[in-house]
Amino acid sequence: MVEGLKVRFWGVRGSISCPGAEYVRYGGNTSCLEVTAGGRRLIFDAGTGIRTLGVELARHPPLDIDIYFTHTHLDHISGLTFFAPLFDRRNSVRMWAGHLEAPYTLKKVVGHLMQAPLYPVSLDVFQAGVEFREFKSGETLSCGAVAVSTIPLNHPNGATGYRIDHLGKSICYITDTEHRDGERDSTIVELCRGADVMIYDSSYTDEEYVRYRGWGHSTWQEGVRVADAAGVGTLAIFHHDPSHDDAFMDGVAREAALARPGIAASGLPRVLVAHEGLTLTP
Repeated sequence: MVEGLKVRFWGVRGSISCPGAEYVRYGGNTSCLEVTAGGRRLIFDAGTGIRTLGVELARHPPLDIDIYFTHTHLDHISGLTFFAPLFDRRNSVRMWAGHLEAPYTLKKVVGHLMQAPLYPVSLDVFQAGVEFREFKSGETLSCGAVAVSTIPLNHPNGATGYRIDHLGKSICYITDTEHRDGERDSTIVELCRGADVMIYDSSYTDEEYVRYRGWGHSTWQEGVRVADAAGVGTLAIFHHDPSHDDAFMDGVAREAALARPGIAASGLPRVLVAHEGLTLTP
């Protein structure tokens, strides 16, 4: 039996993790997605959400895993050193990044994270077979029978957007990108053209955005505009700002449902707010 395309959200928060009763329903962990298809497991970003994912995966060795980073700002890599499969020699883990420019490499960035005085142990503590792989945003990659297309995003220090295609289904992961007022990013629109699901950086509302120009993030309303321009089936609102608690996100969900009502061809809502534990099968 061939496994279809599926995504599960393990961390949906942006900037910093947020514990507390006011973040219970949507979640307080930073960015981490698990995509499975065709017998392969692809993880996108290693925010604090990857720790819980690792606990679950560690029960089923040996594991063969690919981790794709949108970028290496702290909220997207801070959970990596707590990812349990990295400490089991039976596992193989490949890490990918397409946004870094010389002299930076992914191995150097992770190595710098794991050095004094920031961290007590070095890369040598990993027991799994670990590979660091570089590519250039804009290249198309392959992961077995799964195609992974990439684009550069508009974010300080660079970032990469991804499209995952398998058996005629597609999921796009577009986070940590800043739009330009009054125009759609044509590169994003083309990458997401006809996608079943687009997971989009919705850190702010349009009203809030005017205070945060240049910070590298977008709005849920822009996500609606991009999704409509690209003919996307389902928009998943993602990368929630730490100031946006459950009550605030409930309000976003109500407004977004009015802005993009209905059900997509996949049977999923045309818009939804991502929360930890949510699984989407387009």
